[in-house]
This record gives sequence, structure tokens and C-alpha cells, in this order.
Amino acid sequence: MVVRPRDDPRDVPGGDPGPGRAGGGGPDPDGARAADAIARGVRGAEPGEVPGRLCEVAVELLPVIGASVSLRSEGMPVQLSASSAQAAHLAQIQATLGDGPCQSALADGAPVLACDLTTGRDAGRWPVFAQQATEAGVQAVYAVPLGSGAVCVGTLDLYRDRPGGLTDRQLHLARVVAGVMTVALMALPHGDEPDTQDGNDWLSGLATDHDEVYQAVGMIMAQLGVGADDALARLRADAFVHGRTAQDVARDVIAHRTRFDRY
Repeated sequence: MVVRPRDDPRDVPGGDPGPGRAGGGGPDPDGARAADAIARGVRGAEPGEVPGRLCEVAVELLPVIGASVSLRSEGMPVQLSASSAQAAHLAQIQATLGDGPCQSALADGAPVLACDLTTGRDAGRWPVFAQQATEAGVQAVYAVPLGSGAVCVGTLDLYRDRPGGLTDRQLHLARVVAGVMTVALMALPHGDEPDTQDGNDWLSGLATDHDEVYQAVGMIMAQLGVGADDALARLRADAFVHGRTAQDVARDVIAHRTRFDRY
């Protein structure tokens, strides 16, 4: 995790833009510096490592302390990568709650900037997520869609440890990283391609975690005689009440350590 001092010159008008930020003449210096930072960040990376590297680049380019990327999926987004354990935790909170800027960006197909989760409109829009995010040390979240409004495949989520928005230049940089992230995800190999190592889908580990949730949902459906949406809601509620993630509860359901027909 990268933590910057409160007087970071990247947040001060006219201050030192830092590496990868706008700060000079010529056509689109922001884009050029972002391209340089991205090229450095992904150099030598294996295909499956690229999303994580790009999360780190986002932290380098922007006044944030963490970044994560999640893919759209039925019911719950699938967390793909994160720049730190804190960022991964924030992504899991949103997935467990089914609420937060990430979910809103997926629904709208447009960036969602939650500039102050401590009070006001943003705190009121996602009250439970806002409380948990601030308890985890994050006071602002920016969610940028991957893809377009018509075809949104996921989100790049950026986390900040104090209230504040993004300037137009910073939002442009976030969009640049999200655009490269989208291209990288679309270019990643799949398990049915002959050059994929051992024929394994690069998403196999993520799919296993996601499949655990839906296996647990099926078991809860059988236990309670309810539909999939209600079963997922019950799993999420149990996770929230006990301060856990949906995946943690799912593993307990699969292992028969938790049964919902006993409540």
C-alpha cells in the first residue's frame, strides 16, 4: 500500500505533477506520461499479471492509496486483482453488500465519484458501505467502468484516504488506465487456446471462488425452498451481520458448518 502525506504536491494546484502526470506543454502531455507509466508498469509481466500491475500504475498516477478491478457477473462482481490487501478488502465489501460506487458504475456505465463517504450525499447514497469503508480507512471512492455504457465488463475502483474529488485531468488519467485495462482483459488467453499453459483458463482460480458462492446459493435454495435471488440475499445478509465476506460464508455453507434452515 502506498500512503502519501496530506500535502502531496500532486493535490496542490500548480504543484509538482509527479511522474506520469500532466505538467508540461505539447499535445496531451497527460496521455503521453500515462502511456509511459503504463508501459513501465506492465513491462515483462505475464498476461495474468497485467491487471494487478495496472492497479499499481493507477496508484502511481493518481492521488489514491489503492486500486482494484472487478469483472461484471450475474449476482456478484468477481474481484480480479488489487494493488493492496486494503483495496481487495474494499472490493470484497462492495461484492458482499451488493452496493457501493462499483455497483452504481456497473449499472450506469459511467464513472461514479463518491468524493466524501464521511458525510452528506455520498454517505447517504451508500450508508452501509460508507460506514464500512471509512472504518477501513477509506473516505472517497472513484469507480470507472471498463468498456462502454453499452458493454460494461467491469470496473476499476480507486480508493482515497481522505475526502476529495478528481480533477478533469485526473479523471482523464483514470479513464486512460481503465481503457488499457479493458484492452488487456480482452486480450488475455483462455483455456481453449493451445498456447495456454497446461490448458488452464487464466481465470480458473477466480472462477473457483465465484463458483463457491453459487454452490452455497444452491444449497441455501434447497434448505429454505427459496429462489436464487433470495438465497444470495440471505448469504449476503449473514456475511454482513457477522462482519465477513460472502466467500467466507459460502465456504462454511459448503462445508456444512453453516445451515440456514436452522435459523
